[in-house]
Amino acid sequence: MIPAGFSYVRAGSVQEALDELSRHGGAARLLAGGHSLLPAMKLRRAEPGVLIDIGRLGELAYVRADGDRIAVGALTRHRTLERDPLVAEHVPLLAAAAARIGDQQVRNRGTIGGSLANADPAADLAAAVLALDGVLVARGPAGEREIPAREFFTGHYRSALAAGEMLTEIRLPAATNQSYAFEKFSRRALDWAVVGVAAQARPGGGVAVALIGMGPTPVRATAVEEALASGTPAAEAARLAAQGCEPPDNTVASAAYRTHLAEVLVGRALAAL
Repeated sequence: MIPAGFSYVRAGSVQEALDELSRHGGAARLLAGGHSLLPAMKLRRAEPGVLIDIGRLGELAYVRADGDRIAVGALTRHRTLERDPLVAEHVPLLAAAAARIGDQQVRNRGTIGGSLANADPAADLAAAVLALDGVLVARGPAGEREIPAREFFTGHYRSALAAGEMLTEIRLPAATNQSYAFEKFSRRALDWAVVGVAAQARPGGGVAVALIGMGPTPVRATAVEEALASGTPAAEAARLAAQGCEPPDNTVASAAYRTHLAEVLVGRALAAL
């Protein structure tokens, strides 16, 4: 439970953090809330040579209206998402997912950017951002670029962030009075989800459904979405939840059990809508 040796740098600005990433290359990792990275370091699953601490960059901690979108800074804490009035009014699914993360201590320290950049296939906020058709903003040596959430998660703990890039903002379509639901099942209180579901009614009609714990990345349940769009009753559409997924078969849960959970939880989420 003792990490390998590393150097520590505290960045004073986003540009300084990017300069440090460029200077140290693949040996460097960004440190925000630390709830994923530090345990991995203690278990020697991650051994960065340099930690670049960005946790105090206030310029990346905000929630604000931006035209027809809600812009969320990458260092916005889970607790802020849980309680912010703009989030509650325009993207309440994000607040619902944030409220289910760990305990209050974790939510007071963890950040949305750290959670998404870690690309954990069981991360609650990833499901919400995916169901909301979010866009993630990355800044790096080549400037700023937008990455649709459906293209951001590329593999098990892998994302579309390029070398030297950092996640700076999440942009979500703003809406009001839209139905949503977030369901997840964990083996123990405060644990990672075995399977989770985020469902969001779209302003123009239809429902977006995202799953976590059903493959190497968070995924959209396109079979469910298409069935609902064609008029299939919700209970029948829920039976298609695992179609196209690659549920892991491990000591946490078998693939068959995850498939069953996905169908049950999607059914509950659609009923809640």
